[in-house]
Amino acid sequence: MTFSVVLPCFNEEKNIEASVRDVQAWMERASLQGEIIVVDDGSTDGSPRILADLQRELSALRVVRLQENGGYGIAVRAGCDAALSDVIGFMDSDGQFLAADFSLLLPHLDAVPFVTGRRRKRADSLLRNAFGKVLGAMNVLVLGLWVRDVNCGLKVFLREIWPDIRPVHGVEKLFNTEMFLRLKQKHIPWKQVDVPHYPRRAGVPTGGSIRVIVRMFHELANLKRSQRSI
Repeated sequence: MTFSVVLPCFNEEKNIEASVRDVQAWMERASLQGEIIVVDDGSTDGSPRILADLQRELSALRVVRLQENGGYGIAVRAGCDAALSDVIGFMDSDGQFLAADFSLLLPHLDAVPFVTGRRRKRADSLLRNAFGKVLGAMNVLVLGLWVRDVNCGLKVFLREIWPDIRPVHGVEKLFNTEMFLRLKQKHIPWKQVDVPHYPRRAGVPTGGSIRVIVRMFHELANLKRSQRSI
């Protein structure tokens, strides 16, 4: 098995090097062949310079550079599109997941083609936790979809199913929602596994910004309109 790990990155100069090195060290310990794909989602801080330095050192590292910030889903999708390995996984690059926890998910690919984490205890603020519950309720009420911890940022799947689950409408908060809708529509089995969640190492999260929340409602409307064709 070969493994592509996708790390979305937007202004993570304080975290991205540690995240890349964490993935590299874990892959070496696990004797896994593959690649680390960092998608620089239009960063305006020192992230591009740090990634350029790391590329000169780490042969497994590939960087996909997006000229403008497109959002979390656009970044993850670009990384998955670029992946070349048998198995694709993605995780957040802010230190709230550790690469070693992929080991909790990967064994289940023998039984199902898609495995997602579920954070046992979210290391987030009360506001972000509450926002996650609101999103889950909206998914049920508007889309008829119930997945606990739908937005857990640690997932693995066989690359062969990517064309079937690739989101088109969800580019931010509903990226994961659309993946699960497509799994449901295509009758693709999946499994959920408890995983640890750690406090953010540094920097400020952007997932709860007003811009992201407004975009989420637009995505929700688009997903509802297009649900029959997914």
